Amino acid sequence: MKRRHLAGVGFGTGGVVALLGVLVLFVSAVANGAAGHQQRTIQAQGAAGGQVGDIPPQMLALYRQAAPAACRGLDWSVLAAIGKVETDHARHPTMRSSAGAVGPMQFLPSTFEGYAHPVPPGGASPPTPWDATDAVYAAARMLCANGAKTGTSQGVYKAIYSYNHADWYVRKVLSQAKVYAAAQPSSPGPDVGGASNPIVQAALGKLGVPYVWGGGTVNGPSNGGFDCSGLTSYAVYQGTGHRVALPRTSQEQRHVGRPVSRNEMQPGDLIVFNKDGWGHVGIYAGGGRMVDAPRPGKSVEVIGLSGYWEKYAWDIRRVA
Repeated sequence: MKRRHLAGVGFGTGGVVALLGVLVLFVSAVANGAAGHQQRTIQAQGAAGGQVGDIPPQMLALYRQAAPAACRGLDWSVLAAIGKVETDHARHPTMRSSAGAVGPMQFLPSTFEGYAHPVPPGGASPPTPWDATDAVYAAARMLCANGAKTGTSQGVYKAIYSYNHADWYVRKVLSQAKVYAAAQPSSPGPDVGGASNPIVQAALGKLGVPYVWGGGTVNGPSNGGFDCSGLTSYAVYQGTGHRVALPRTSQEQRHVGRPVSRNEMQPGDLIVFNKDGWGHVGIYAGGGRMVDAPRPGKSVEVIGLSGYWEKYAWDIRRVA
């Protein structure tokens, strides 16, 4: 449990009736469909100040994946709001508090241990509160264990209060969550089926990581980033629970698994493109999109497959 956090400026405490009113309004907004460390932002519609646009792509992807994966009753906007209040989505310069809490979601190491397993796709081994993937999933599990799984106003209140025992903290998180819930990205992420695929999840966990030629291993970035086949090697290894280790190059990956046609393509399949001699590979993310590490000067991204990539031959491989 935590008593202090990094980013907060206290809100004045109000009466019980006012607090419950805020909670009821928030849960109502979520029920009506209000439902990633790079400094790049995603543009959003509506809501000024603190909108979804202030969340780095890697962190946004993590919030949206971890909430339904770790706690069915938890809306991603609550998880994102805690990340905002605690460390401004991992932008705080030290991510250490005077109370001993550390990392993007401000965990005491002893508390983190209780919610660190199972290690999520793309998480560190061993898990650590300093790793964004580990921390966000652990936060979702902690909220779930303390009431969020009910999806009720009382459950959401109890869960946030368990994260930091202060009414002003609950108010601040709920206020920020409502802003995020009302401001959805103008360009939606992969479809639901893709986002739930563990290979896709592992790749999405590295959104915003820079392209580095020859970069990446099954354990994560190397020399500061990934190239295209380094990213696919990492995502497949992590997404299959370390069962499938791909060869290193896109040309070699073209011969792994079994071929499938475009109309049979499923999230998690590899797409190898005959660009510079079968020199590029990405991961199908569903919805006509893929996750890839494109080229120098760019970062791991989600991109549509229509247009540019249509002019190249595709070899689609199912490896898991």
